[in-house]
Amino acid sequence: MKAEIHPDYHMITVVMTDGTEYQTRSTWGKPGDKLNLDIDSKSHPAWIGGAQQILDRGGRVSRFQKKFSGFLKKD
Repeated sequence: MKAEIHPDYHMITVVMTDGTEYQTRSTWGKPGDKLNLDIDSKSHPAWIGGAQQILDRGGRVSRFQKKFSGFLKKD
């Protein structure tokens, strides 16, 4: 590896949304800085299985449902 082309890799403290903290190595900030997260695996719907909302902009969802309403139904 070439010398002096890589960013400084140091210890920082990561603060989760519930207030818990852990130490990790990162190139973010300066040594000893705290990174406060707005979204993490304990609060984001993608990880906790939150309710999914479908936004119907311009009737796209309703057009799709109308077009494929009987696609897999057996009569």
